[in-house]
Order: sequence, then structure tokens, then C-alpha cells
Amino acid sequence: MAGELSFTRVLIANRGEIARRIQRACRKLGLESVAVFSEADRDAPFVAEASHAVCIGPAAPAESYLNIDAILEAARATGAGAIHPGYGFLSENAEFAARVEEAGLVFIGPSSEAIARMGSKIEAKAAAEAAGVPVLPGYRGADQSDDRLLKEAQALGVPFLVKASAGGGGRGMRLVTDPGAAGEAIAAARAEAKGAFGDPTVFLERYAPRARHVEVQVLGDAHGHVLHLGDRDCSLQRNHQKLIEEAPSPDIPDALRSAMRDAAVRLARAIGYRSAGTVEYLYDPARAEFYFLEMNTRLQVEHPVTEAVTGLDLVEWQLRIARGEALGFAQEDVSFDGHAIEVRVAAENPAENFRPETGTITLWAPPGTVRLDSGVEEGSVVGHHYDSMLAKLIVHGADRDEAIRKAVAALDDFAVGGVGVNLAFQRALITHPDFVAVAHYTASLAEMFPCGWTAPVPDDETRALAALALHLHLAPTLDTPWQSLGAWRLTGAAGRPGAACYWSDDADAPIEVAGQGARLEVIMPDGTALGVEAARLTAQRLSGRMDGAPFARQAHVLRSGDRWQVHLLAPDGMTMVPLRTLEDRHLQRASGAAGGADTLRAPMPGAVVEIRVAPGERVSKGETLVVLEAMKLLQSLPAPVAGLVAEICCAPGDTVAGGAPLVRLDPEDKT
Repeated sequence: MAGELSFTRVLIANRGEIARRIQRACRKLGLESVAVFSEADRDAPFVAEASHAVCIGPAAPAESYLNIDAILEAARATGAGAIHPGYGFLSENAEFAARVEEAGLVFIGPSSEAIARMGSKIEAKAAAEAAGVPVLPGYRGADQSDDRLLKEAQALGVPFLVKASAGGGGRGMRLVTDPGAAGEAIAAARAEAKGAFGDPTVFLERYAPRARHVEVQVLGDAHGHVLHLGDRDCSLQRNHQKLIEEAPSPDIPDALRSAMRDAAVRLARAIGYRSAGTVEYLYDPARAEFYFLEMNTRLQVEHPVTEAVTGLDLVEWQLRIARGEALGFAQEDVSFDGHAIEVRVAAENPAENFRPETGTITLWAPPGTVRLDSGVEEGSVVGHHYDSMLAKLIVHGADRDEAIRKAVAALDDFAVGGVGVNLAFQRALITHPDFVAVAHYTASLAEMFPCGWTAPVPDDETRALAALALHLHLAPTLDTPWQSLGAWRLTGAAGRPGAACYWSDDADAPIEVAGQGARLEVIMPDGTALGVEAARLTAQRLSGRMDGAPFARQAHVLRSGDRWQVHLLAPDGMTMVPLRTLEDRHLQRASGAAGGADTLRAPMPGAVVEIRVAPGERVSKGETLVVLEAMKLLQSLPAPVAGLVAEICCAPGDTVAGGAPLVRLDPEDKT
């Protein structure tokens, strides 16, 4: 690998935003890119933007993005000389890396031996210890008998973690706080590890409460040069999945930070690491100590924050290193400028237990002043087959306070329609006092939102402006004789020229907009009247004066199903206000869409995993009837009413569409 290697075409064995990110780096170096895609991704942006594209199978990852044979055949058919795995899927699969090399192709990443060694958490910790990197006290022995594990658990004391050796993302992990529960936790972790990774091996380690997740980016070439590119903090997590990342990690003593970075370089050098990699630590502020967690032998999702503070293009350097180039700079040449924050944009509803959201993106209006690594655009279809992350928003400031302010401003300037996203939740996280004060840790969400997070409710001014925006959107652009007749539209209220009524989902009474020309009146459901002058809606901007006070808000109006959506910048961020006209309400009633409370329907497309009831069985309201899998997550779907199961409309293994009936009930209360 130390010699110069030549390739001009790179196959990207991935999808979405990371595929587009790698394509940009290829174009920068004058390389052609090959996109491989599943049938579900045929119309995705990363496919259209590639130099060449090959369909490698159905939507299911096992039949496409995890199909090694299909990927290698696509490389052969297109004449690709190298393969970049991105992150996820096959990126840390040692067998895949070995087969790429056996096929005479260049694997853009570390050696298959390094991937295999670091892929076992037990072996990785042994390598870390040998390199003088601190590890948490625990048991990582080969004796996996119940007696030995229970004896080691007793010696370790609570609290401790049972963790899968081959695991990741929190799977195969159990926290033990009661010594009597150790046996059950070990059995459960083994079973989950076996099912998820095919390997039941577990290990035990001390649990550090209120710890933070800090990682160091390393870069090595095939000539023995290894250096670090600083550190990142990824402590804001949900179920061990990162939400917000930043560089550098804040509030760490300088000496400890240097020790973390030096230890990461020692470990990478000891295993002969090449390409980009990440050494992850658990940082315990109370003890002022850090401990090795694992090494990710791939590009990280959060790599852009490191790029922002160093000015280095990590994907470009992955490609250069894979061609056999030596790093053209030394450790002392790496400088760090300011602070960067990355916010993950995901198709999910945090207010409803992070329920996955699917559908067609009808509005995609990101901020134009910051970096956005995105896998979608307006018109993209978000399905249930893959991870829910759609994009990453990256900001850079002179310091952490400025980076937070820029992140909030960018989130406020981001509007998405057609598919629910987590922007409001991320804004609540990044403005939370615990995050601002660096008092957060890996399990702090429960403290930050002890009753769970609820979406902000639009205030009266925002709802009034939303109705006004919709009114202006629906108003004719030219004067017509019909306007002089007063209530010329079906939505009009008799006696009020040009008046119309708009209903929000949570109100029985409408918001009324009346008047003509430059003077309008907005009447709220409680009867409050607001005078509006010089109102205009142009280029997604609503402006004018309300009760004499000027207003100017970003506003997007679009149709979504049986209602309108108005995306409006409110005091607490971008807010979506759903509204119906009188026509919409009449059509809803005529179609019977308001009914159906006796039927459990799929909230999104997905695969039926389990049906927990049988015909004729009596169920309570809220009782789980069906378990649905969507975007790698299991969703427990509750009974909408109490009653008897009248009909089951699906079977385990079925793929169902959003809105499809799953279980029909005969309600107890038929009034």
C-alpha cells in the first residue's frame, strides 16, 4: 500500500447525504463517481449527481446496500478502481474490505485487519491498554460462563454495564444498578447481541454516571505518519444515538485534552492505522479522567465540525491516502480556528416518542448562509427502509457562544414541509441552559425534559399571521368584478366584503380575515380584532403592519393533503400552522375522513413485525395491538378506542402503506 496507486473512478457503497459528500470530494480531485442504489432510491439526488449509476437490488438493505456481491459486480461493470464505504452499512465490515482488496480494488479506508481488530470491543480495549490508553475497570476475559461473569460482576460492584463485544449504538447493552439483577441483564445482553451481531460475547465495565462522550479525529497514511485533527464532543444523545456534535469539546482542562489527543495517536500508530478514524472516549468530569470506549474505523457522521475548525477536507484526504500519497503536513502544521456545531436533521416527531416520519418533501427551504450536507431536496420521497437522518446543518463561529447563536439563526431560517422533522426539538436542545452551560452529559435528556419534550404551540400573533398569509396566498392577484360582490368566495362570511374563515386543528371557531385592499381585519376565535395595513406576501416573506406595529416574517404556504400548511418564523423558531378553509371542512365531512376512530391505521409506511391481538379479543384504549418497523425503529401502535377486535387487516411480514388499516375494532362506547 506504500506505493502510488492509480484509480480514476470511485464506487460509493452508500446512499444519501454521505454519498453526495463523497461525490463532491471526487469532483474536487477530478475523479469520476459511481453511485449504487436500491430500487427505492432510483430518483434520489445522489443517483442523479453521480458520473455513473447502477441499481443493485430491492429496497431492503440486505438485498442492496449490504449485498457485497452486487456491489463488487457493479464496480467491475463500471470499471471502478476503488470503493468508498462512507459510514454505516458495510463501512466497518472487515470481510467487505478484504473482498474489495482481493478483487484488485482499492478500499478507501483502513486495512481489513485493523477493522477486524477494532471491531471487537474486547480486542480494541486490549490494544488500547497495550498502547497506554486508559480503559474503564471491568472484565473482558474469554471465559464467558455464567459463573465467571457473575463472579466478576460481584467484584466490580454496581453500577456497571454489560456490553456486547461486537455491538454498537446501544444494542446488546444493559445497565445494572442492583446486584440481584446481574444474571438477567447478562442473559438479555447476550440474547440481543446474538440476534443483532451474530456474536453473544459480552464484557463488563464500570459505569460512569454523568459522563460525556469525547472523541479524537485521527488521520494516518500508508507511510507510517499518524496525527490528530483535534477533538469533538458528542454528548447530546438519545438511546446512544448522537443528536448534536461540536468541535472542540468544551470545558476540558488543557492537559487532559492533550493527553486524550496523544493517546489517540499512540493507539492509531500501534495498530498501523491509515485513513480517517476516530478514537472515542468516556470523559468523567467529576474524576477529571477519560477512558477508551472504542475506535470507529471509518469516516464519522460528525466529521464536518472537524473540517470547519481545521480547514482540512477529510474525504479528500481519505482519497489521497488511498492513492498512496503521504500526508503533506505535520502535527505542528494543524491549527484550530474557532468553534463548530453540527445539528442532525431527521425525519421524526420528537413530541411523539421520536416516531419516524415518511412521505414526500413538498418544501425544502434550508438557510443559505451555512453549510448543509443533505441527502434530499424538494420532491424527495422519505421512505421507511433507511435511517431517518436527512441532512446535517453545520455552523462555525469565533467561539462557542457565537456558534450557538449561528445555529439558532440557521434553524430559525429552515422550513420543511410534507414530512415532519426534528428542527424545533434540536433548537430546544441547543438553547437549553444545560447545553449552554456545558452541564449536559450522555444521558441528560431525561433531566433536560423530565416530562418529555412537547412541540411549541403557536401564539395568537403567529396564528393570526398564518391565517393572513394563507388569505393573501389564496386571494386573486388581479381585480375582478366578483370582488365587488362582497363574499365572493365559498369561504366568505356573509356581510363582510372579501372575508374568509380559516380553522386550525385545535380550535372549533375559525380565524376570520375580512376587508379589501390595503386594509384588512383579522378576527381571532375569541373575538379579538386586529387591524392590518399594507399586508404583502412576496417571495416567501410576509410583511405589513398589525395594530400599527410593523411585522416581517419568513412564510411558506403550501398544500398538504386535506389542509394547508403555513410555515412561519415565530418567536421560538420556525413553526408550522395547519389551516383548513371552509371548503376543506365541507370536503372532509363529505368524504367521512373525520371518522374512523374505530380503526387502527399505520401512521407511516413500514413492515408489520408483530400482531398482539386476535379477532374477538377485548382490548383497552392505548393497549398495543401491532408492532411496526420503520426506519430501523420499532413502533408500538395502541388501540384508538376500547372494544372488541372485529377484523385484523394485516399479517406479520406485510409491508403496509401510511394510513393503511391494520385492525378494526367494535367500540365499547358507540355513542
